[in-house]
Amino acid sequence: MAVKLIEKYLAGLVSPDEIQKMAGEVQAAHQMLHEGTGAGSEFRGWLDLPVSYDREEYTRLKKAASWIRQNAQVLLVIGIGGSYLGARAAVEFLKSPFYNNFKKETPDIYFVGNSLSPTYLREVIGLCSGREVAINVVSKSGTTTEPAVAFRQLKEYMEARYGQEAAKRIFCTTDRKKGALKSLADKMGYETFVVPDDVGGRYSVLTPVGLLPMAVAGIDTDRVLEGAAQARSQLMNSSLEENPCYRYAAIRNLLYRRGKAIELLVSYEPAFAMMAQWYIQLFGESEGKEGKGLYPSCASFSTDLHSMGQFIQQGTPLLFETVVDILEPKMDFFIRTNDSNFDGLNFLAEQNLSAINRKAMEGTILAHTAGGVPNLVLQMQKIDEENFGYFVYFMEKACAISGYLLGVNPFDQPGVEQYKQNMFALLGKPGYEALRDQLESQLNKL
Repeated sequence: MAVKLIEKYLAGLVSPDEIQKMAGEVQAAHQMLHEGTGAGSEFRGWLDLPVSYDREEYTRLKKAASWIRQNAQVLLVIGIGGSYLGARAAVEFLKSPFYNNFKKETPDIYFVGNSLSPTYLREVIGLCSGREVAINVVSKSGTTTEPAVAFRQLKEYMEARYGQEAAKRIFCTTDRKKGALKSLADKMGYETFVVPDDVGGRYSVLTPVGLLPMAVAGIDTDRVLEGAAQARSQLMNSSLEENPCYRYAAIRNLLYRRGKAIELLVSYEPAFAMMAQWYIQLFGESEGKEGKGLYPSCASFSTDLHSMGQFIQQGTPLLFETVVDILEPKMDFFIRTNDSNFDGLNFLAEQNLSAINRKAMEGTILAHTAGGVPNLVLQMQKIDEENFGYFVYFMEKACAISGYLLGVNPFDQPGVEQYKQNMFALLGKPGYEALRDQLESQLNKL
């Protein structure tokens, strides 16, 4: 399997017998998910997506990505939440966090529409000066405030710069039939790709939402889908003993029931940082409801050991760690002996830097478990497209099973709407007058 679960660091903290006692609950969660009897069953399209995706659309997508690579030096991906996190995670993980800084044959990719900062948007537009630009706007409705505001400005920018040719440079990933963005795309002649009705945003990495930016970056999306298809096949078994994905979901729920309220996802590879941000949305939006849920957080080690290590080791005992261990680095350094030993580090010499990084990981795990912090390890062989696709599917399925074990709908996000309604009201959106008066009254009393 492309993701291996290591449990040996749970010794003395969680017993195999305790885990096995959850087998019945896991079996029930498996049936709810695969038989469609659980809450949110209309959003299970991601389950079979690696083998049931639209081949015709996928061919068009690769053709569009090729056109963008040949005709643009910059691709602006407009989206928020699941509409950009997976794509950005893929680019930084599979290519590099420094992707835009390298000389390459593919366009730089900037992600916008994920905030309301005017400075950020202005700076990105400035980076487009003197360079050919294409846009991929990702929104199922086309009316989500942050990406809609960004697209309004960037649409004007493209039309002022390219005139009628702008339509050829704007690609929309949106609803199949309805919504403001779909209507505009049909009117303007933008090429469109579909966000499937049965796939929620945070589960959409393996749809055109993630695949188009990946393909533009030169990522082999065929191999990404092959890795996900392998995960789908291998993680179908309902046995808690044989399915590491289900076992991970069970252990994190067991730890939650024992008072561990925070899961800290960590990696010793900086390229994993945006993958961790994707995980935060996936689990946070799926499980955080009805007064329940583990708080998903992340850290980049060994960097964050110099800021958070003390708290993790001896602070309030609220958390457990899930370490993503990537066995083979993409590149390495060999540390040679220095005759003067000016820094006192010759004890590290005559080995690869990756070996030193691994000892840092092992030493940290031992220290944290000795301090009573449970540690799980998700082991991945290397950073490549198949492993990425496998890991994405592994985490999506673990999240769905974990949500059902928790007793919540892992596919809705009812709490997200309240901040949007308040924002609309305070901004004076028609139809929200009564709520605006109420909110302004509350603000004045504070």
